[in-house]
Amino acid sequence: MAIQKKLKQKTRNFIESKHMLSGITVASFLESTIVPIPLEAVLVPLMQARREKLWLIALMATLGCIVGALFGYALGYYLFDAVGDWVINSFSSPEQFENVKQQMHNQGFWFVITLGIVPIPFQIAMLAAGATKYSLGLFLLASAISRAIRYFALAVVVYYAGNKAEQLISKHKTKAMITLTVFVIGIWWVTTVI
Repeated sequence: MAIQKKLKQKTRNFIESKHMLSGITVASFLESTIVPIPLEAVLVPLMQARREKLWLIALMATLGCIVGALFGYALGYYLFDAVGDWVINSFSSPEQFENVKQQMHNQGFWFVITLGIVPIPFQIAMLAAGATKYSLGLFLLASAISRAIRYFALAVVVYYAGNKAEQLISKHKTKAMITLTVFVIGIWWVTTVI
């Protein structure tokens, strides 16, 4: 019980801290690079507690992720030969990564957007984009769009649902992810037909 009480107090202190926004940016950077744990578990309660900074929290989380995506891209671009095997074995498999590389060459923009929205470690898209020398500008644009969709969608839910947002999100998360993924894949398919 003492640990849980300390954790709650530290969380309250963080929420009221002047470093809250920079902390969210750093947490988002870490989530997109090293720690493949969804940031939503922290963002939703924080957004509920600090509604006056709701949109700023979503923006800072998006910016942290974009910086993390740039870091992951650079890692794939410059150091893939040195660390690629370790990363692939930690987050994926060689067969899965070869499939990712092929997708990057064929439909990189939509591939990055899809991986940025669905609950799959985004590190795969970052490394694949860097390792395959995919256009940095298109990669950053796709990363920004996908993560903004995730984080600003959470902000919209908190804005309208208030304190019931966390319960609402946990109840409908799977349906929302499936709907959003089908929507993005549908747009992706339309762009390949046109």
